[in-house]
Amino acid sequence: MIILGIDPGLAIVGYGVIEYRNNSFKVLDFGAITTPAGMKIEDRLCKIFKGMNELIDRYQPAEMAVEELFFTKNITTGIAVAEARGVILLAARQRGLEIGEYTPMQVKQAVVGYGGAEKKQVIAMVRSFLKIGPELKLDDTADALAIAICHAHTGCGGLRRFYNVK
Repeated sequence: MIILGIDPGLAIVGYGVIEYRNNSFKVLDFGAITTPAGMKIEDRLCKIFKGMNELIDRYQPAEMAVEELFFTKNITTGIAVAEARGVILLAARQRGLEIGEYTPMQVKQAVVGYGGAEKKQVIAMVRSFLKIGPELKLDDTADALAIAICHAHTGCGGLRRFYNVK
């Protein structure tokens, strides 16, 4: 099964594409869709939508996993990210993808085994699971791959109801 993992954002949308078969992983691609800060919000959303459609067309994933929004300080930034996340979900739904949504704590639990894990622990486990070296540099990309791994371990593995995945 090919899974597209997404770490939503407005400036940076991290993505990771993995193939999960017989409890093993193969990385197909990872990177980011980026939009410049000076661009109008509607143009940024269009660029994200176009980028998502290109990824879906290229890799034909069976399912997509996306991180749920979690923000504590800047509500304005949270709203912009929510708009980007809406565009991401729309692109996936229009293409008929099953969508799994996970909290940061669920992702950390699935990848590291501890919901309070630090970013460097998540990156180390993603590198270990996927046999990726120093080329994995961007946090958003590592998060997207972690989300895809989480989905492979919980969402598409028949544990959706147990983990209360939407």
